Amino acid sequence: MFITLVILAIIICILLALIILIQNPKGGGLSSGFAGSNNVMGVQRTGDFLEKGTWVLIVSLMVIILLLNVVPQGEAVSSSEALQNEVSKPAGSSQMTPTPLPGLGDTTKK
Repeated sequence: MFITLVILAIIICILLALIILIQNPKGGGLSSGFAGSNNVMGVQRTGDFLEKGTWVLIVSLMVIILLLNVVPQGEAVSSSEALQNEVSKPAGSSQMTPTPLPGLGDTTKK
């Protein structure tokens, strides 16, 4: 599931980049001299379609990114569970007991 969402997010990013590059800039610039070319063959509303497509892709990318934060990553979950199991072990099971140094004798008894 995680890998599927990552692949889908990459595809949406590529489509979003292509749609943004296709759009005419709103500020004019070089395209302001060719303002009449937008009405060729009666097609006047392509800007609205591209703008709505951009918004749909942006919202879907945001939803997928939020889902990626919720969906477990598979192998990373098992390692975090192993770490949690290691932390939750009883204190005596994983600690080593100190051994007395040779030659000093038993200093614990008096």
